[in-house]
Amino acid sequence: MVQVRVHAARKSGFSDVGSLFLAAAASTAGVPWTVTNLNVPSGGYESFAYGVSGGQQAGSILASVRRASLWSGSAASWVDLNPAGASSSAAFGISGSQQVGSALVGGATHASLWSGSAASWVDLNPTPALESEAFAVSGGQQVGIVYSGSFGTRATLWNGSASSSVDLSPTFGTSYSIALGISDGQQVGWVDEGGSQRASLWSGSAASWVDLHPAAAVYISNAFAVSGGQQVGRVFTGEAFHASLWTGSAASWVDLHPAGATYSEANGVSSGQQVGRAVVGGKDHASLWSGAAASWVDLHAFVPAWFDSSTATSIWSDDHVTYVVGYGNNTLNEGGTNEALLWTHEVSTPRLGRDRLQPRGP
Repeated sequence: MVQVRVHAARKSGFSDVGSLFLAAAASTAGVPWTVTNLNVPSGGYESFAYGVSGGQQAGSILASVRRASLWSGSAASWVDLNPAGASSSAAFGISGSQQVGSALVGGATHASLWSGSAASWVDLNPTPALESEAFAVSGGQQVGIVYSGSFGTRATLWNGSASSSVDLSPTFGTSYSIALGISDGQQVGWVDEGGSQRASLWSGSAASWVDLHPAAAVYISNAFAVSGGQQVGRVFTGEAFHASLWTGSAASWVDLHPAGATYSEANGVSSGQQVGRAVVGGKDHASLWSGAAASWVDLHAFVPAWFDSSTATSIWSDDHVTYVVGYGNNTLNEGGTNEALLWTHEVSTPRLGRDRLQPRGP
């Protein structure tokens, strides 16, 4: 089964310097973003943060095995979510008190739901599915994929239990579909139709499917996250992938690709802001937008110089602080290893409401 978000682990030497908090490096006068390293210093060789909500972050660390992880703003706050009996796990999304991801149980990947602890684990793998994964959660609902052999891989919606699964694939003949984001009753992902990947939007059922594939797309468009009526992802324009923003239809597509970048994608959205990555000078740069290509902010500029690349995966805002999570490659570690990062920024103008967000696709 395709592992959509779990990155290949690279075991290497560990640098204590790389595990230090990074706030001081980005809190000098005039710099608006503070960056904190979430990597667990005791045995955590590599880590990723994929989701953020309400001051908590979800992701994974790799020590002897990959372990689903939960943080509350610091490396010291780390909680191990790996359930008993699982040989590995990862958390990909978070909203409120719930986290979602996958766990390897008996040699098969099972979509998973947690409520803040390993003991709270709920197996979402429906009968008779062979494997499954969950990627995002909001309002007590979860989205992901289910693999059932002859029926292929299907975008799936759950309501907290394995038996509650709903197939979102728009047609019976669809060989591959995936749901990666959910918020406010909407789900996003993509559908493979005859070899063409088409960014997709649902509202709780297969019949509600909306094709977001814009006219500018060449074969591939993917939606990764949704919030507040906005959807984000990427579109292949024929020359490169471009970070993309929609508001419910293919015709609403906005190209977020920043000038000078050779690749870009948007992985998360909240309160009218989008995050992702842009390849600049051959390196990934964590990125922030506010609805237009010209609004691009290079979040990599606030990461210490020994990180040679970074990616932002998710964003969440309350009335006071904007939180962005992702990871960066720490070159102080032998061979360079990815470490989970948290960017925070005080909101100068109070925002109305709170959005719940989820992140990135392949």
